[in-house]
Amino acid sequence: MTTKLDIAPATPRELVLARIIDAPRAAVWRCWSEPELLMRWFCPAPWKTVAADMDLRAGGIFSTTMRSPEGQEFPNTGVFLDVVPGERLAFTDAFVAAWVPSDKPFMTAVITFEDEGAATRYIARVGHWTDEDVKAHEEMGFHDGWGMAADQLEAVARSLSA
Repeated sequence: MTTKLDIAPATPRELVLARIIDAPRAAVWRCWSEPELLMRWFCPAPWKTVAADMDLRAGGIFSTTMRSPEGQEFPNTGVFLDVVPGERLAFTDAFVAAWVPSDKPFMTAVITFEDEGAATRYIARVGHWTDEDVKAHEEMGFHDGWGMAADQLEAVARSLSA
């Protein structure tokens, strides 16, 4: 199970999930950068990620579809803003393709990966446009959901390095 880190948000509209993931950074990066691996851990069980498409470059698509236990599907489409292989991913739903604006931007996420001995320091900073969006994301279960996904990420990453 991942080890929680206590890292405060930089602004009132930011939510942070910080963990030490007991797997090498290269394996954790693969889990974020390869669609077939991302689908194995990206949303908290019993939900499933049933589709993933990504073009790892600024302006490239980052699209996932999550399925609820009841079978409802929730597509999420955005773009990468920044990609530094093995170190950082930044993406947003403010755009739906290239630089085509979305109907309602909700968040921008910056995920960083650093070596922590043989493990990975993993920090997800999620910024929101409004106070209402922060509250909505918290009420959707940001901390528990992203925490469960981080535990699943660790399990998949460990399986790659075993």
